[in-house]
Amino acid sequence: MYYKLLLITLSLLLTGCPLSKDKDSQKGSSKKDSTSSSEVGEGRDVYFVGIDVSGSFTRRAYYEDSIKFLSHYIYGHVNGIGGMAKLHSLFVSEIGGLKADERKTFFPIETFSHISISAINSKLHNLFPKNRNNPYTDFNAFFRQIVLTVQNKKLSMRPITVVLITDGVPDFPKVNGKNDFRRIEFGPLENLARDVTVRVLYTTADVGIDWQTSIPRKKVKVWTQDAKVMRNWNASNVYFKKKPFEKQTRFFDWVKNNVDFKVAKKRVN
Repeated sequence: MYYKLLLITLSLLLTGCPLSKDKDSQKGSSKKDSTSSSEVGEGRDVYFVGIDVSGSFTRRAYYEDSIKFLSHYIYGHVNGIGGMAKLHSLFVSEIGGLKADERKTFFPIETFSHISISAINSKLHNLFPKNRNNPYTDFNAFFRQIVLTVQNKKLSMRPITVVLITDGVPDFPKVNGKNDFRRIEFGPLENLARDVTVRVLYTTADVGIDWQTSIPRKKVKVWTQDAKVMRNWNASNVYFKKKPFEKQTRFFDWVKNNVDFKVAKKRVN
């Protein structure tokens, strides 16, 4: 028996067949596979996220909830988890400033990649502190800067989504005591790409309807969601605190049906 085992061992050595895989090479291969599946910019979609830090929004009870939701939303999309579209590019900025047409820094996808949800939450608070308080909410300036970024980065062949975390109220002089939503300009976005969607989150019901029905457009798709609905993302029957994020199937379904809803084009004159 001993001689048989010796002959088999010598035969394997002579033919170059290893008796076992090297543990270090196994670890290296596993490590390579795990990182390759989460490389930045693997996806197709381009997302622009605008955060309203005006006093009218930051003083509302759901402002902190919106940042917490956005942390989960960004994490899910950057990593393509739970059916959330994995992103090619992401740019996050604030909406508005101290005056009209003020340019803002667009923080790219790398700022929010390879970090945890809680780290994204902390980064959003550091980058966009609520005490900075931009008094002027300028959606048009934000849209124009999106156009410039898409052109410079050559992203016009990709689906583009604009996510606005805001109460949605524009800073224009009122007409007959009402907000003038028709002065919000989708024109720069109309021919930016074949597929452009604007999602306005944390509005009131009235403001959401005005965004959907009052702003002139031909191609841009618009979806809004009320703050009262948005706060349910963290409800006990939707998000289970003891489950890892990757297994939050009800949360992913909730996002698909209430935030990332596939809305149809609607022409508004």
